[in-house]
Amino acid sequence: MELYELPLVELAEKIRTKKVSPVEVTQSSLARLEEVEPALTAFVTTTPELALEQAKAAEKEISDGNYRGPLHGIPVVIKDNIDTADRMSTTAGSLALEGSIAARDAFIVGRLRATSSSAQRADYVPDTDSTSVAKLYEAGMVLIGKTHTHEFAYGATTPTTGNPWAPNRTPGGSSGGSGAAVGAGVVHVALGSDTGGSIRIPSALCGTVGLKPTFGRASRVGVASLSWSLDHVGPLSRNVIDSALVMAAMSGYDRHDPATVDVPVPDMVTGIDAGVAGKKIGIPTNYYTEQVATEAAEAASTAAAKLEELGAELVEVEIPMAEHIISTEWAIMMPEATAYHMDYLRNSPEKFTDETRTLLEAGAAELATDYVNALRLRTLIQAGWKEMFSPIDVLLAPTLVAAATLRSDPFIRWQDGTVEGATGAYVRLSAPANVTGLPSLSVPAAFTSEGLPLGVQIIGKPFAEPEILQFGYALEQNTDVVGKIAPVLAKAA
Repeated sequence: MELYELPLVELAEKIRTKKVSPVEVTQSSLARLEEVEPALTAFVTTTPELALEQAKAAEKEISDGNYRGPLHGIPVVIKDNIDTADRMSTTAGSLALEGSIAARDAFIVGRLRATSSSAQRADYVPDTDSTSVAKLYEAGMVLIGKTHTHEFAYGATTPTTGNPWAPNRTPGGSSGGSGAAVGAGVVHVALGSDTGGSIRIPSALCGTVGLKPTFGRASRVGVASLSWSLDHVGPLSRNVIDSALVMAAMSGYDRHDPATVDVPVPDMVTGIDAGVAGKKIGIPTNYYTEQVATEAAEAASTAAAKLEELGAELVEVEIPMAEHIISTEWAIMMPEATAYHMDYLRNSPEKFTDETRTLLEAGAAELATDYVNALRLRTLIQAGWKEMFSPIDVLLAPTLVAAATLRSDPFIRWQDGTVEGATGAYVRLSAPANVTGLPSLSVPAAFTSEGLPLGVQIIGKPFAEPEILQFGYALEQNTDVVGKIAPVLAKAA
């Protein structure tokens, strides 16, 4: 068995006890990357030289008795809308980048600041790492590359990249490159961002775990914004405990991101195996049951039955204000995205793809009153969900309405004859956790008759990441779906 195939916790123990070195682990990941990348095109940038430098430094630290913990010497990849310094560019999947970094940081911290027209470009290399990347470096992780994203994270298919289970199908998005890299076994963990589902969508479609934390749990400083009041940053991983380790490492208050909340960061690993006996799981009777593929619905039902078998109680719940969730998501996201990009949209609109430019122009046309009303609706939705959660511990539902579409035909055709675009369809079930700001964990749950992954999501109360991880771990340990590596047998059509 190759080193990249071992579970992260087993690999970490071998590194700790010096049975293998971080250099050997990194070389194994780089070899797997070289093997699968022609079929997937998951990476914008690979940096084997930098990775080996970091791995050698980790090896020396461990040899000198300075072991930092289970992430020390473990390779990681970063979505390319997240800043990385040290010779590595950040493109956000676009040529239309000039000035965006300065505008972004000014927007996030609530300051008005002049935007330099030369502050960013397609080969932009940031001066500093994002807060999340800096924290993973502090944990000793080794960076082997940057992964493709839908342009500025504004979509759910990542057109550049193939799905590791079927390269002619979408990996989802916008963190599609990260999902493909983890699903193919290149790395155990990757970072992504999630505004309407962009961690959980590729996690479900690529057969990985994906954790969107509570809004305010982790800093977004150094992450190119799509919609600052909906944006989250978090991990995609092979196993549940991997996400727990990474999320704990990158969490915490950051005075440079006023959305972060100054609450203690819990130990997300200890107690992850506590089980679910006596816990109450909400099973939706509406919204998550509407226009959902049979196999996706069955995967969620099977997961719920397994958790009930393990001692949890299933409680039917009605999703409040369901008819307003998606309209609220888009009415907030679109003008916030346009505000972020307005200068460049006015001065060089041709550098955006047609898809992104159209969305930004639509955001510019939205009335201020519509945006304000959407913010008010979000407050009411959040209040409704708080009440819904009062008798339950978590909500369990399909992550997505269906499995991966063909890259050449990104549409879902329903039995009633309606046709739904992939982005709109995929966001439908993932967006509620963004509108409410609640933590949501997507866990692999089944494979379709065509061999494509399906996921279920576990949504928790604010800052209850340890609890939803317990539920995910229980599913992982009692099914045979989580932790599989895609064979990546064919190049994309």
